[in-house]
Amino acid sequence: MATVSSESQSDQLKVVTDATCTFCGCVCDDIDLTVDGHTITKAKRACVLGTAWFLNHDVDDRPSCMIKGKPATVEEGIEHASQVLANSRYPLIYGLSDTTSESQRVAVSIADWIGGIVDTTTSVCHGPSGMAFQGVGEVTCSLGEVRNRGDLIMFWGSNPAESHPRHFTKYSLMPKGMFVPNGRKDRTCVVVDVRKTKSANAADIFIPIKPRRDFEGLWTLRALAKGIELDPAQTLEDTGVELSVWQDLMDRMKAAKFGVIFFGMGLTMTRGKHANSEALLALTRDMNDHTRFVCKPNRGHGNVTGADNVVAWRTGYPFGVNLARGYPRFNPGEYTASDVLARGEADAAMIIASDPMANFNEPARQHLASIPYIAFDPKETPTTRHAEVAFTVATYGINVPGTVYRMDDVPIPLRPAFESPHPSDLQILEGIEERVKELKAIGLAGQASSLRPNAV
Repeated sequence: MATVSSESQSDQLKVVTDATCTFCGCVCDDIDLTVDGHTITKAKRACVLGTAWFLNHDVDDRPSCMIKGKPATVEEGIEHASQVLANSRYPLIYGLSDTTSESQRVAVSIADWIGGIVDTTTSVCHGPSGMAFQGVGEVTCSLGEVRNRGDLIMFWGSNPAESHPRHFTKYSLMPKGMFVPNGRKDRTCVVVDVRKTKSANAADIFIPIKPRRDFEGLWTLRALAKGIELDPAQTLEDTGVELSVWQDLMDRMKAAKFGVIFFGMGLTMTRGKHANSEALLALTRDMNDHTRFVCKPNRGHGNVTGADNVVAWRTGYPFGVNLARGYPRFNPGEYTASDVLARGEADAAMIIASDPMANFNEPARQHLASIPYIAFDPKETPTTRHAEVAFTVATYGINVPGTVYRMDDVPIPLRPAFESPHPSDLQILEGIEERVKELKAIGLAGQASSLRPNAV
């Protein structure tokens, strides 16, 4: 449990131990925060990204709610947002990756009540991985198992040295584990990427694969795992890597006691997309004929893994789910947010902890600006500026308790540092859900009465 130190220089100074950082998918839960009032002055054990996340945090002084750019009460915002959603014909709920799993659960419920689409930021990052998991399955493990067992660690299209700075030191390369007592000396690190990254500089072996040829490289390894002879010239042409290099890697993979492959968007968002992820998952499955091998995606946002989990256990699918017919339908490209908006289909939206106005394509942004939508964010963003209803909310992990999921699907509790004057996502979403249910009940009652034959 988190503790607060009684030793303080003032009434406002405190230390919150074992706080959780929600910046990236590592979700480190061993951070000690020194808090002075509404300011975090020190974040012990946090990486450079986590330190910036905590120390640069301040409470936005904007109103907690704005309707059409004018200040309003939260209650008025909930009413207006509920009316927009309940009266829409094809609403979209999008984002969810930077909020608690409790809030994600309520958001899915709202999508169900209004018969809309619920999509997460997974659709623009590891969506292909989610599709691959459905088709091939996943040989998985926890990061604790990697720490204690992994002796061959591979990173494919991933650069954790910059994106997840504590990944090496806390889980994958440096720590001493039960079966790797000497830490880094007992591990071999392999990086496969199109360019030499900071992660590649820390690796024992760097394989510079030809751009957009990840699929060919993975199938080369699958062939070698099965003992199939390959043409060296063709392999070099297909992958940009000598066959002897691939063979050496396969020999090392077969000799490993516990091999781990981490992969990132350098694999999922290049040519092939979900076919690349399927090939990697299939390779991992093949390797278990020889030794113990697992693979895990290196997820980005703090609770994007939680978003996938919550949407999946509520609907059966991880993202891009259409609930318009009263049951879930899944079809990436048809029901994913950027596509729905770019085609001009949605007539209302609710954006939670995301900023599509800053990063979606131009047709999607233009359509989003043309429809009424609700936005949740602790800070002002291009998305909140154009919102019909904009809620300024407390920041999860810093101001709000709850649950998030680490990249290995392990739930982690949040231990906030101080309270915010703004409400949480959860409080507002619960209010919207209750009001939407009331409005839908009124609408259904009206439909029922209109269908009754006139009394004679």
